[in-house]
Amino acid sequence: MIYPPKLLLILLIFFGIKDAQSQQQTQYSLYMYNKYKFNVAYGGFDDYLSITGVFRKQWVGLEGSPMTQNLSAHLPWNYLNSGIGINIENDQLGAEQNLAINLSYNYISQLSKESKLSIGIGGSLLQKTIDGTLLRAPDGNYEGPTLTHNDDYIPSNKVSAFAPDLSLAVYYSMKRFEVGVSANNLLESKLSYELDAITELKYFRNYTLLMNYNIGIGPKFEIEPSIFLKSDIVQTQSDVSVVLTYNNSFFGGMSLRGYNNSTLDAVIFLAGMKYKENITVAYSYDLSLSTLKTVNRGSHEIVVNYNLNKDLGSEIPAKVIYNPRHF
Repeated sequence: MIYPPKLLLILLIFFGIKDAQSQQQTQYSLYMYNKYKFNVAYGGFDDYLSITGVFRKQWVGLEGSPMTQNLSAHLPWNYLNSGIGINIENDQLGAEQNLAINLSYNYISQLSKESKLSIGIGGSLLQKTIDGTLLRAPDGNYEGPTLTHNDDYIPSNKVSAFAPDLSLAVYYSMKRFEVGVSANNLLESKLSYELDAITELKYFRNYTLLMNYNIGIGPKFEIEPSIFLKSDIVQTQSDVSVVLTYNNSFFGGMSLRGYNNSTLDAVIFLAGMKYKENITVAYSYDLSLSTLKTVNRGSHEIVVNYNLNKDLGSEIPAKVIYNPRHF
């Protein structure tokens, strides 16, 4: 019997052993236009209320490949020199679905006229759902109307588990340079599924580094190289990007994900534009370079950002003085 690749993949990763490592950071190519997703200390650094939506379809043509939606909103809280935000992410991978909701607070210190430092903390609620009806085991019986996996670690229907977690981050910016570091899944939470045999999936601690530098070229052009690193200390993945912007309105660039034969994943082409002063739209296409290139037609990602571009309650209301002659 031939088993669909997505089902075998999920089966081997998540139910082959009692304790397993859960999927870590989701993959994005347009990280430079959604920095808050990766670093909660970035909250409020867009100066005004900033709302970003992302849709990504990875490895088109490969059955069960990841599909991700992300929605975030953050704004400065000027009364307290702070920023607040929320991030919601839904990630579908074969028979697995991951939902994460994160709320964050960060304190911003103005070091000088052109530089500031932010320290942020985020609290998350994580949910992982496994659809056992899509899984197939080598010793299972699937001839009749009832699924029989004959494996205590595989659910016969949909099962879900919840867990809390925390993240810490630091972000520094000056006129043309920015760098941010974050630590995620600090609690290394475990998700427990009460099947015939108790199965635990663990979120392992991981880290990100985001750094970019803006270079002005004449009155109309800017070029911005950036580096994005994701690591669990044992393994590290890198994205190196260069984006050229014209008249602060149109942009295009390229990225390379991976840095040697064992980590080389894709070359990314990206482009976008700013519509008026409020809306920015970006699109990227990943051309696979790894061995997966023979079984997929690349990855697509779209980012839409809306910036309010005006203060939202930035002034403290004047004290009300009541005149006893008027009621």
